[in-house]
Amino acid sequence: MTTADDRAVARQAAAMLLCYPDEACLGRLGLVRRAVAGLPEAAGRPLERFCEHAAAAPGLELAAHYVRTFDLKRRRALHMTYYTDGDTRRRGHALARVKEIYRGCGWLLDGAELPDHLAVVLEFAARGDRGWGERLLVSFQPGIELLRGALHECGTPYADVLDAVAATLPAPSEETRRRALRLAEAGPPTEGVGLE
Repeated sequence: MTTADDRAVARQAAAMLLCYPDEACLGRLGLVRRAVAGLPEAAGRPLERFCEHAAAAPGLELAAHYVRTFDLKRRRALHMTYYTDGDTRRRGHALARVKEIYRGCGWLLDGAELPDHLAVVLEFAARGDRGWGERLLVSFQPGIELLRGALHECGTPYADVLDAVAATLPAPSEETRRRALRLAEAGPPTEGVGLE
């Protein structure tokens, strides 16, 4: 992306588009479309395509598609610590650490969503602290890449939103690619404490 402001606009738009498509979310589509119109092609065009899709789809159909895409599939989770920590006790510590970063930057959550939800992280990177937001997104990049690949694999228009997010990040390093591949092969960590 060209500028920090372009990245912030793209990230805020993606955050809004990754929320559950209720009436309030759909009511902001026009605003999002206008905001992304001037972005560089790599992020702007995928966001415009998704907005076109969302504007044309009936609301109930879009909501059902969202649930099928994100809520029912582990490989397509929007909670980033799930990729790094799975359903383990360690995930609670990771969530607390993300909250601590937000609090240290003066960013208060309303409690409606977990702090590692990609939409929350993107909004923090856009409107909160851009430096810390960038570091969080880069730390979650293997999970973002895994999610992005899974969205392309299932053919959902939400893949466009993740393509735009990826365009705001540095190109994945070789280590990030290896971590994403390991995650894809093994899945998130699990905990076997107390199981025979």
